[in-house]
Amino acid sequence: MRIGLITPEPGHPLLADTAALLAPEHTVMALDPASAGEVPERTADVYLLKSRTARALELARSLEERGAPVVNSAAATARVQDRTAMAELAGRAGLPFAETRCVGPLAAWARTARPSAPVVVKSRRSRRGDLVARADDAAALAVLARDWPEEPVVVQDYAPNSGWDHKLWAVGDQVFAALRRSELSPQGRGPTRPLAVDALPAGWADLVREVGAVFALDVYGVDLIDTGTGTGTGSPLIVDVNAFPGIRGQAGAPRALADLALRRAAGHR
Repeated sequence: MRIGLITPEPGHPLLADTAALLAPEHTVMALDPASAGEVPERTADVYLLKSRTARALELARSLEERGAPVVNSAAATARVQDRTAMAELAGRAGLPFAETRCVGPLAAWARTARPSAPVVVKSRRSRRGDLVARADDAAALAVLARDWPEEPVVVQDYAPNSGWDHKLWAVGDQVFAALRRSELSPQGRGPTRPLAVDALPAGWADLVREVGAVFALDVYGVDLIDTGTGTGTGSPLIVDVNAFPGIRGQAGAPRALADLALRRAAGHR
């Protein structure tokens, strides 16, 4: 099989480990979307899209038009970059997603906003280095607006929780999990703790798989907080979804990704 990697970082641990598993019997090719020219005449049997730039999505679409399968598809990858569209789709599907309001450029909104309770302000467009911050009052909003005046943002009500995010990832039907101290906690983002999937509250792994079905994603991450912390209820609230995350340090993730790529390639053939 021929497996293509659409990425500027083929040395990323997840991709490098996956390529090492595939290399003995298959051909693995990296395609940097920033420098890629014409789509090769002979396409790969499957492509793994580990990039969310406009050029990467354009390249993925051109490959799909040629009949090549791309994991995740360009359309699904683009869909979860817009947090407003993400929240709307999740709401229609009945997923327990944080209520999300699109308010436009941050500075313009902050001039009149008077939050009565803490809110979470996020860049509308999900990307590396985007804005994700908690603001408890108008003064905190003014500080954010000073640094991000023209940034189009969405706003979510802050949901009290333990201060630890459940980082859940899926590769096909296989789910991986960890705990990470939230960047919204007073101490700031902290270490990642391993978490066995069978230690998750009942139904959470199935919820992650449902997210994949709703958003048509094969490799993705779901950020969950437990709003029932301390009550034993395990009440999940989805605060973000992202396409093809790094899934670092998760034993079995490279093998799951290699197997998924081969299944998709075989189906294409």
